[in-house]
Amino acid sequence: MSRLRTAGRRVWTVWSWAAGALLLGAIALGGLFAWDYYGRDEPQAFFGRDVPDDPVMQFKYGSTGGDRLIGMPVGLFKALPLLCRDYLPGEGWESLGFIYEAGMDRPIGTSLRRSLGFDRIGLNCATCHVGTWRARPEDAPNVVVGMPSNRVDLGGFARFLTQCALDERFNPWQVVQAAETATGERYGLLDRLMLQYLAVPAMKEFIVLARHRFRFLDHEPEPGPGRFDTFGPAKALLNWPLDRLPPRERIGIVDFPSLWLQGPREGMQLHWDGNNISVDERNRSAAFGSGAVPTTIDREAIAFTAAWLRSDANAPPPWPFEIDRDRAARGQALYARHCAACHGASGRDFSGPLVGKVEPIARIRTDPCRLDNYTEALSAEQNNLYAGFPAERFRHFRKTDGYANQPLDGIWLRAPYLHNGSVPTVRDLLEPAELRPAVFYRGNDVIDTARLGFVADAPATDGRAFFRFETRCTGDAAACAAAANPENRHDDNVCVPGPWAGNSNRGHDGAAYGTDLPAADKDAIVEFLKTF
Repeated sequence: MSRLRTAGRRVWTVWSWAAGALLLGAIALGGLFAWDYYGRDEPQAFFGRDVPDDPVMQFKYGSTGGDRLIGMPVGLFKALPLLCRDYLPGEGWESLGFIYEAGMDRPIGTSLRRSLGFDRIGLNCATCHVGTWRARPEDAPNVVVGMPSNRVDLGGFARFLTQCALDERFNPWQVVQAAETATGERYGLLDRLMLQYLAVPAMKEFIVLARHRFRFLDHEPEPGPGRFDTFGPAKALLNWPLDRLPPRERIGIVDFPSLWLQGPREGMQLHWDGNNISVDERNRSAAFGSGAVPTTIDREAIAFTAAWLRSDANAPPPWPFEIDRDRAARGQALYARHCAACHGASGRDFSGPLVGKVEPIARIRTDPCRLDNYTEALSAEQNNLYAGFPAERFRHFRKTDGYANQPLDGIWLRAPYLHNGSVPTVRDLLEPAELRPAVFYRGNDVIDTARLGFVADAPATDGRAFFRFETRCTGDAAACAAAANPENRHDDNVCVPGPWAGNSNRGHDGAAYGTDLPAADKDAIVEFLKTF
């Protein structure tokens, strides 16, 4: 009996060890699977060892690293326009101005990264720096990389996300159902559980947090397509006490700039107010706006894209229509006399004593709100952003006293004009401020070949509605005074809050800017600028 018991114990011990080993093996395999499935961090890239280098595709669809922090599962990104279509002005993300190309199932300006077990979509720099133009409303749009995103409505995008996340339909079950409908795929049990009990609740909480952080939008006029408050997101990400800021510092809406030919711009005062002279810092600062913080930024991808942005390959396309060469030749002489010192000799020759230098607000007298929005305190905090990374630390952000004179390469694709996009065409900019349009329409990408800009005098065409942009009060004098129109109070060049704050089209006028020239001379300058 004793021997049988001893043998039984030995058998039990062997089986216990075997079962334990199998359990440990299963746990190890499960851990390896979980690590491979949920621990992978792989962006879709268009350069490197496995694919041919394609800087244009990388710019349009590559990651800055921001998708590590705020990337949205692909299914959710595709589901939201279906789930909350009544909060959009039309069908899909296209109704907010996002551009889709053949062969891609997501719009330009979005990256794709496999992380946390999902393919996740985030925004990148192309969201704001790829636009379109057409010769006629019925034509297919021409996509131009580096051009300001003249149709994308980031204000509308932020508003849509908030409205959808706060809607009762934004619950785990309906979101997952809409995601499966949008993608045409059925989620497995594990993915479904992860979406329902992790991804969707986390996204809802994130959007609610972002809504609070981005409350600066509640204090500003509606940006409309092609504009946004570019340093408001920086303040939001840095958790500034926005409600305690002086009112004059709360409005910073500007037009999206072009990104062509960054190499020759090194050393110029960059951004609209000239607050930095380093192209590299400008790039990393822009990536910060997409959510790429120092610990998540994709340095290799940023470096690859930055090298292309500096190169001659990143240049604007030439004017595609006929040019009156005789008129352009006469315009060249007029331009050299009135414009070249500040804006360069041509669209490729940026030489000029004042090119890339800040024009004091007391002289330029354009809308001061963006200038007041960027403060000494913000520049100091930006210079500390990479404090834990000494080799990358920002060192060049400074508060200035005006707006920077910029080269005019590709000027025909950069409308509307001035830093806040308040003047629809170059020909309008050559008029005194009081003669510029008080109201025009943004979002059209049809070229105005006569006045140099986009057609801006119609509220809709070819079934598309455009954004009504008001540069000042257009009612009777009493109503305008009652609305505290900042146009009436700009003598001190300080941003005064009001319904049109940040939208003024004043300034850049007088003899020094050519607005007192005869009409024929102005037309000649416009013709010459078509060669840029």
